[in-house]
Amino acid sequence: MGERPTDPATDAFVAHRNLLFTVAYEMLGSAADAEDVLQETWLRWAEVDQEQVRDRRAYLVRITTRQALNRLRSLSRRKESYVGPWLPEPLLTSPDVAEDAELAESMSMALMLVLETLSPTERAVFVLREVFDVSHDEIAAAVDKTPAAVRQIAHRARRHVDARRPRKVVSARQTRAALESFRNAVATGDIQGLLDVLAPDVVLLTDGGGHRQAALRPIIGGDKVARYILGGLGKDPVTFAPILVNGSPGFVLHLEGELDGVVALLIEDARVTGLYYVRNPEKLTHVTTETPLTLR
Repeated sequence: MGERPTDPATDAFVAHRNLLFTVAYEMLGSAADAEDVLQETWLRWAEVDQEQVRDRRAYLVRITTRQALNRLRSLSRRKESYVGPWLPEPLLTSPDVAEDAELAESMSMALMLVLETLSPTERAVFVLREVFDVSHDEIAAAVDKTPAAVRQIAHRARRHVDARRPRKVVSARQTRAALESFRNAVATGDIQGLLDVLAPDVVLLTDGGGHRQAALRPIIGGDKVARYILGGLGKDPVTFAPILVNGSPGFVLHLEGELDGVVALLIEDARVTGLYYVRNPEKLTHVTTETPLTLR
C-alpha cells in the first residue's frame, strides 16, 4: 500500500500550529481562548484556495491575528466584570523557552500584564512587530490598517511598553538563590527571611476569579506581602515544587495533595519585586504538561 496523499492545508496548519498558538496567547493571555482562536483559524484556513496562497505561514498568522483581535475585544468586556485582579493564564514551559531570552521575556507574567494596558489593536501590532518581527505591510493586512498607520501604532505601543517593562537583568545564580530563599522562608514561617528576599516595594497579585479565596486588590510592600503569604500559605500544609511558568521561575503549589495554584516571580537585583499567584481553577489547565511555544 502506498502512502496516503498529503493535504497541503493540513500540513501547513500542523507545521505552524505552535507558532499560531504562541501568537494568539501573546495577544490574549488566555490559553483557553488561544485554543478557540486556533479552531476558528483552521475552519477559515480549510476554506482557502491553496493555489492562491504564496506564503502559507504569513497567511495563517494573518487569519490568527484577526480571530484573536475579535476574541480580545470580547475578552476585554469579560475582564471588566472579573472578580479581583485578572492575571494571564499560566503555562508550564520547557527549559528551551527559558533559554530563549526573547521568547521568555515576551511570555513573562510581568510583560503580559504590561500588554494588558494596550488597546487591542496596539497589542496586536506590538506583538506581531516586536515579538514575531512581522513586516509592517503584513501587519497592516492583518489589522486592516495602512502600513503608515501601523508604523505609528507600533511606535506608540513600543514607547508605552518600554516605559513600563522590567529592565534589570538577573543572573541565573541570583535567580536560584532568591527562589531558594523564598521557598525556605515560606516553608519555615521565617518572616525575617522572607522580608530579606522581598523588595521593599514588592507587589503581590492574586487571581481567584471568584472561585477561590484571593485578595481583591494588589498587596504592596514587603511587610504586607510577607504577612499575607505567611498568614495564608504558612498555615496550611502546602508543598512548593519549582517549575518554569511562562519561561520564568515559579512554583506550583499543592494543598493536601490537590493542585492549589501557581506562583510566578519577578526577580530584580536578586530580590523578588513581583509575585503573581493564580488560584482560579479555570486557569490551571496548562500547568501539568508543557506547552510548546515558538517565535518562528
